[in-house]
Amino acid sequence: MAIKELAQMAGVSPSAVSRYLNGGSLSEEKSQRIRSAIELTGYHPDSVARTLRTKTTNLVGLIVPKTDSGAVAQVTAGVASTLNRHHYFSLLADTANDPAQELAYLNLFQKQQVAGIVFMATVMTPELEQALRSSRVPIVVTGQKFRQVPCVYHDDFGAAFELAALMLKRGRRHLAFIGVTEEDIAVGVNRRRGVEAAMTEFGLDPASLLVERGSFQVENGITSAERLLHRCPEMDGVICATDRIAVGAMEVLRRAGKKLPEDVSVAGMDDSWAGNYLSPRLTTAHFYYRESGENAAELLVDMLRRRTDPSPVQQTMLGYTILQRESV
Repeated sequence: MAIKELAQMAGVSPSAVSRYLNGGSLSEEKSQRIRSAIELTGYHPDSVARTLRTKTTNLVGLIVPKTDSGAVAQVTAGVASTLNRHHYFSLLADTANDPAQELAYLNLFQKQQVAGIVFMATVMTPELEQALRSSRVPIVVTGQKFRQVPCVYHDDFGAAFELAALMLKRGRRHLAFIGVTEEDIAVGVNRRRGVEAAMTEFGLDPASLLVERGSFQVENGITSAERLLHRCPEMDGVICATDRIAVGAMEVLRRAGKKLPEDVSVAGMDDSWAGNYLSPRLTTAHFYYRESGENAAELLVDMLRRRTDPSPVQQTMLGYTILQRESV
């Protein structure tokens, strides 16, 4: 069946059917009529012909640093559901936090003539910056704020500031931060700076903040908390860059005979499922990861619709919610 026949059945113009199949704007009434005609006939567009005609596909590449992360899973779900609603399919690539793999997938997806790419980034390198600048297809970054690139990112600084302020209001004065590599601006730098800003607000020297860094995993919380206790036995507040790190830190503190939160307050970030089942339950910052995926996909689809109509680079910062539980 050709588009013309489908249009006649739906009582719309062939151009309306074409806009519907390509994710273009259309009234809900016309969309419903076309949708009903497609369901009735079982119509499938000829993807090969479309690729030959437009030199692109209805495929979108989704590049993530790892798939065994709750945050990544939420972003992926948000991207996939939004793309599906606009009649695009997503191809998932897991880079295992390898910068070389990021570059490889960016190149591969463009060779496969994807329509665009959603990229969940961690570290900006000169090579990656060049790759993003020279991309032949639209790219939207999520999770980081990169200059001159459309982005959807989170208020990491604000969330860390509020968590630290919560502890300081309760009289905590010997704070520690367990983070990750500072090449990761969002998690490694902005979250630490948020804690330091809260200390300044409460009249403390931010240089006195105890800092340890490692991976995103529980093991980092374990080894870092052990080092922190050795450096500062009077430590009474620990802000962790992720909930996983907080799980490890809490275990070490308990083994050392510390009562939580009477002796030491602990907070995480990301609102993973585990935080609600720990004892005491973990105070954390909830970031809107699924919404960031949805927003990134919507932004990409909008860019695809107006290929010849460039606009200022759009960068969106999402908020957060502090979940105050028993660990602080």
